[in-house]
Amino acid sequence: MSVPPRPAPAFAPDDAPSLPLHLVAPEGLEAWLEGPGKAWSGWLKTTGFEAGLGETRLLPATDGLAGAVCGLGTPKARARSRFGLSRATNALPAGVWHLEGALSPQDATEAALGWLLASYRFDRYRPGKAAPALPLLKCPAGVQADQCLAMAEGEFLTRDLINTPASDLGPAELQEAFMALAARFGATAEAIVGDDLLARNFPMIHAVGRASARAPRLLEMRWGDAGPRLTLVGKGVCFDTGGLDLKPSTGMLLMKKDMGGAATVMGLALMIMRLRLPIRLRVLVPAVENSVSGTAMRPRDILTSRKGLTVEVNNTDAEGRLILADALALACEEESDALISMATLTGAARVAVGPDLAPYFTDDAEVSAALEAGAVAGLDPVWRLPFHAPYDSMLEPGIADLDNAPTGGFAGAITAALFLRRFADHPRYTHFDIYAHTPNDLPGRPKGGVGQGARALLHALPRILGL
Repeated sequence: MSVPPRPAPAFAPDDAPSLPLHLVAPEGLEAWLEGPGKAWSGWLKTTGFEAGLGETRLLPATDGLAGAVCGLGTPKARARSRFGLSRATNALPAGVWHLEGALSPQDATEAALGWLLASYRFDRYRPGKAAPALPLLKCPAGVQADQCLAMAEGEFLTRDLINTPASDLGPAELQEAFMALAARFGATAEAIVGDDLLARNFPMIHAVGRASARAPRLLEMRWGDAGPRLTLVGKGVCFDTGGLDLKPSTGMLLMKKDMGGAATVMGLALMIMRLRLPIRLRVLVPAVENSVSGTAMRPRDILTSRKGLTVEVNNTDAEGRLILADALALACEEESDALISMATLTGAARVAVGPDLAPYFTDDAEVSAALEAGAVAGLDPVWRLPFHAPYDSMLEPGIADLDNAPTGGFAGAITAALFLRRFADHPRYTHFDIYAHTPNDLPGRPKGGVGQGARALLHALPRILGL
């Protein structure tokens, strides 16, 4: 398979023998050293332990190991670093651990989820280097174990898909992973491939992908037979050269992640199906490779979309919005209670909010409120940007209905979102412009592919859909 199956993340059994991981805040350190930690007071002072966020020391015993202590850090440190306690996973030996110390329900969830996320390793291409055994955590009291496990497993699928190089993950291999996900949960799925896209009226998906030796396709999954309807659409550009508006070599280095939108909606779909949420789910993924050949679309070509709107191609490197447009038009041909698209769409979004925040666009205040609350509950920060209607005129080139890449360089994330909204005739349409990559190792998020927005959405869906 293009993406080999991996063991699901897991908590240790509740009845397993375990060692304590004592959690101590800096302001409570002296009291702890005079009380429960008195036996190790000299040792901890000698080693300079100050209870910084994630700072960990093993606690010796006469016959081995008595446990460990981990710092909670200051409120400022915690605000500046999600999943800071997960640093302990790199300092602890293999075995089973449980947390000792009072935590709020939100902090306990963060500790548990961060521990699971920190266990991710992408070692497929280093078969000769065995990964060390990792410490297991007992799920803390009051934490929803099933929800944490579903979020972690969905995130791992997303990371695996993004991290896999395009040599092993083209449109066909993405289809394979998509079909495997559907089969696991008893969903129905189909793929429309190659010239069949033209026969079925998906001309812009075909136009973007036709230059590649790897045929473009549209993937569709349906799951659930009762409840409100949710449609997810994910951009699946498995590699983006920029087309005839060719990227420089440095601009291609991260382009295996240009299917991050597809990877993220697939991870979210896994969470939904694993938790058996009472909804009717539909997932659409246009999967292509944007390449260069004699059949590549050209600058100033005019494409006719599935919706009938014409689009002047003023930049072949603004291809993601073209394939999403056909998929969104299809999505709106049947009713749903919410429509959400996710894509690694614009560099402008990164300039606006950086790599850690997932910007989203919606006209629905209730959806926005649900997402803001979901971001806190899911430890998955998001930020609302506007569908600013006065910029709509920037999309109109005069020679066609729409321009896929307005000139001027202003408001690139907003104009891209407005372009998509022209094809999403839906009162509750939400669009995410994500980065899907962590530039540096962070607690719970190793350098590489990462999901953004999925956990916030998972927590927001009950409010959005009225569950």
